[in-house]
Amino acid sequence: MCVTCGCSDPKLNHDGEPHTRARPTRALKRSITRGARSTLQIERSLLDKNQRLAEQNRAWLAARSSVAFNLMGSPGAGKTALLEAVVRFASDLSIVVVEGDQATERDAERIRQAGCRAIQINTGTGCHLDAHAVLHGLEALAPEPGSRVILENVGNLVCPALFDLGETARIVVLSVAEGDDKPLKYPHMFRACDALVLNKIDLLPYLPFDMAAALGHARALNPKLVTFELSAMRGDGLASFCNWLRSFTASSAPLVASPSPEAPNGATP
Repeated sequence: MCVTCGCSDPKLNHDGEPHTRARPTRALKRSITRGARSTLQIERSLLDKNQRLAEQNRAWLAARSSVAFNLMGSPGAGKTALLEAVVRFASDLSIVVVEGDQATERDAERIRQAGCRAIQINTGTGCHLDAHAVLHGLEALAPEPGSRVILENVGNLVCPALFDLGETARIVVLSVAEGDDKPLKYPHMFRACDALVLNKIDLLPYLPFDMAAALGHARALNPKLVTFELSAMRGDGLASFCNWLRSFTASSAPLVASPSPEAPNGATP
């Protein structure tokens, strides 16, 4: 789906190895090595271009006294439900939303019904939003000065963390239904984010989710991580999260480090 994770390469199977059962010959090994170098070069070029466009997005937003938040998480974590709750709870925030999904306008329609302007970006087979797509979304939305633009990324705990979109802060949503070991399994996402929203806490009585373990794993990866425990459905903890969103202004220094194309598991937030 993208060159960064390699899943678009028809020469590779799901384990990332060439499709062959025979023992690799020297020529094949050389070919594989050249292919790996070529992939790395393409990846570097892709991320470099994206970074330049992200900086343009950041300047575009700053010129309009607006800030953006990159909202990430697995499918079903409750990202859209969280946005619906925030829009209804904090109308003073002047929120506009860029929705990223592979297909349909369902999430953008939900956000509009909640009372907020939204535009849908469909990525097709793409597994994340990129800065170029977001620029078109921003131009179409034309947020009012002082807006908070929330970029709901495609549901995925891997590739979205690698791509700066021009945001001031990054948020990862983890639902208690997903398990408390997700920070261990997807470390780069939790290293790359500024805030962690533990969602669906209303389900805690019914699930074997260890809150202390989940928070401990996440903070071990990223000691600066701001955490919120909330239920988008019931509204528990929502006020604290909205106050955090309010704390950002157009003069806020960008919190997001440039992602590393070489070793995502070792990147810093």
